[in-house]
Amino acid sequence: MNRKDIRHDRHTVSLLTDHMVFAPKYRGKILTGDVAMITEGIICKTCKELDIEIIEIAVNPDHVHIFFKYPPKYSLSFIAKRLKGRTSRILRKEFPHLKEWCGEHMWAPSCFHGSVGQGWEVVEKYIQTQDTHHAKNAIYRPRP
Repeated sequence: MNRKDIRHDRHTVSLLTDHMVFAPKYRGKILTGDVAMITEGIICKTCKELDIEIIEIAVNPDHVHIFFKYPPKYSLSFIAKRLKGRTSRILRKEFPHLKEWCGEHMWAPSCFHGSVGQGWEVVEKYIQTQDTHHAKNAIYRPRP
């Protein structure tokens, strides 16, 4: 850990990192092609709005990995709820076949959180080796 890894806010100094994994209902393999690209774009945009720094992201056909640094003002449950809620709402609107498949809730209700201390390299390498859709700088733009 070095000084640039530490987050300096107005009243806090922190280094909070998490490896989050969540999956569609029934572990459906629906995150492919445009759905995967837009999913990654929505997650990146939402994290940027919340001042969350994505270290690594991987969108697999049946689950999503995100390794990120986050400010102490947010709980992990809040972050998961925001990411899953926004992606579900937008994806079901953009891709009607998803709404037919999953109804009102696209994501499984649970997710994995792994607090990451000093072992960043292990988590980054694991996520990089996932068979994924890569759109690192994807930006979601809604259809007119």
